[in-house]
Amino acid sequence: MITLITIVHIIVCFFLIIVVLLQSGKSGDIAAAFGGMGSQTAFGPRGAATALSKATTWSAIIFMVTSITLSIFASRGGSTSKSVLQGVPAQTTKTQPATPAPAPPQK
Repeated sequence: MITLITIVHIIVCFFLIIVVLLQSGKSGDIAAAFGGMGSQTAFGPRGAATALSKATTWSAIIFMVTSITLSIFASRGGSTSKSVLQGVPAQTTKTQPATPAPAPPQK
């Protein structure tokens, strides 16, 4: 089960990268936030959602769901993989009290 979710997660990661890089900019630079370029919205003009923007939305949702699912499995110990430090005994260090500084010579 975890292997399947991990494979889906990796595929969605690559798909999300490709889809985001294929999108064109909305031509709303930082000036659009301050009313520049004749924009009436805070982040530039926004047209109808394209197929790439819908694909981005759905792949982001799937990415978040698989991320949360994998983190839940990892926290509950549902994975078959073990930690690198599992089985290593904890090292205890013995400390000694500091020796007091020698008293200055009296005159």
